[in-house]
Amino acid sequence: MNLITLSGIVGADPTLVTFVESDNRVAKFSIAVKDYSSKQENPEPMWIDVDCWNGLGDRVMNLIKKGRKVNIHGRLAISHYEKEINGVKVKMKKPVVKLSEFELTDKKPGEEQASETPQAPKKSKKAA
Repeated sequence: MNLITLSGIVGADPTLVTFVESDNRVAKFSIAVKDYSSKQENPEPMWIDVDCWNGLGDRVMNLIKKGRKVNIHGRLAISHYEKEINGVKVKMKKPVVKLSEFELTDKKPGEEQASETPQAPKKSKKAA
């Protein structure tokens, strides 16, 4: 089973990418996660990239901001991209979390719902 849960601090405001041909949207952000298994006194944070698609991505854009503490739940995936190194294009891979739900753990007074899970479509009732 491919499930991942992480707690960390958001490193920058999310960015939103819209794919014109399909009208899909993806919000992207990174969180810093401390590696408590390290024997260092103050271990360097690990930066984890997070992708959030369509409606959940829209909610992320409204609620998640730089510096917020967040718990994320999703699945681990591999993102493929190209990078130019010394004038040569190299195919690269990196892990990314495909977000399925999140929870803000530093909720502020008066803030709207601090956790988000995907909503199932509502069934419409037909008139008899």
